[in-house]
Amino acid sequence: QLYESGGGLVQAGGSLRLSCAASGRTFSSYTMGWFRQAPGKEREFVATISWSVGNTRYADSVKGRFTISRDNAKNTVYLQMNSLKPEDTAVYSCAASTVGWATQNKEMYDYWGQGTQVTVSS
Repeated sequence: QLYESGGGLVQAGGSLRLSCAASGRTFSSYTMGWFRQAPGKEREFVATISWSVGNTRYADSVKGRFTISRDNAKNTVYLQMNSLKPEDTAVYSCAASTVGWATQNKEMYDYWGQGTQVTVSS
C-alpha cells in the first residue's frame, strides 16, 4: 500500500512537499514515481527515481522546480515542489514499479496510491 500526504492549497510561487509512505512491503527495491491528473486530463508523468543508483527523471514542465528523493530506511518517497504554478494543480499520486530503471511509463507501475490534491491559486 502507498499513502500520499502533504497536498493542499498554496499560492503561486509557493512550495509543498509531498510524501509517499509505503506499508505492507519494502519498496526499497522498487522504482518509485510521481504522476498527476488534472480535471478532464489524462494522468501524466511528473518524476521518477530508480531503486538501484537513485537515477532520476523529470517531466519538462517541472524540471528545475521539483525534486524527487527517497529514504529507503523510512520506506518513503518525497516530492519537493517549488515555484508552484496554477497549472500544477492536480491530484498527485505515487506509484511503484519493479523495473530497475527510472521509467516515466505509467503502464510499467504496479502499485498506486490514492492521491493527494494540490491546488495552486493565482
